[in-house]
Amino acid sequence: MRVRIGYSAWVVGVVQFFVVHAITESAWARPYSWARNNISDLGNVYCALQSEPESRYICSPGHDLMNASFITLGALLVVGAALTGGGLWRRGRAAAITRLLLAGAGVGFVLAGLAPADVSEDQHVLGAFLIMAFGNLGLCLAGPALADDVPAPLRWGGSLLGVTAITAFGLFLSHRYLGLGMGGMERVAAFPLLFWACAVGVRGLGRRERRTGEAVPSRRLRRVG
Repeated sequence: MRVRIGYSAWVVGVVQFFVVHAITESAWARPYSWARNNISDLGNVYCALQSEPESRYICSPGHDLMNASFITLGALLVVGAALTGGGLWRRGRAAAITRLLLAGAGVGFVLAGLAPADVSEDQHVLGAFLIMAFGNLGLCLAGPALADDVPAPLRWGGSLLGVTAITAFGLFLSHRYLGLGMGGMERVAAFPLLFWACAVGVRGLGRRERRTGEAVPSRRLRRVG
């Protein structure tokens, strides 16, 4: 049950984030752009022209909802990292470090939600660093840290996503967006972790359900015998 709660936390956290993201961006009077706008722009409290790192006008009527979503996502990422130990990860130091790094990303989302970029920039930047540095490093290390019965696409695909995301984070910091725009490159750095966590959670919940479905008939057969 603990592992199941952990899987559910990851799925619910990621799904609610993208739902709230869509709701919040749709409330903008000036169209929100995934290429030109940062994710954090959705949580900015004040309407203002922002010049750094790219010039853009920010006015997010749903900032409270978005910041609550950041906090919810972060808390559920931490819960998932804490509770999936027995069924998802190997034993040992490597898996423990990986889970700690993933939990660090969750803490980063909480910090980002508690401190919008235009209210407490330093704290918000720290949160973003935890997400895109610690979280993506944990994603890189996830492959060898996951249990043997986890499908290879989730193990090694996660590591590949982590390498991609860390590379994107470096490009984002150097203002090299490769035609994706500032917001597009930031998403390449931030979203792989969320996609992977949701996929792992969905797979884990489905696997547990199949096991339960198989166990019930076997007990009935033994009783009949």
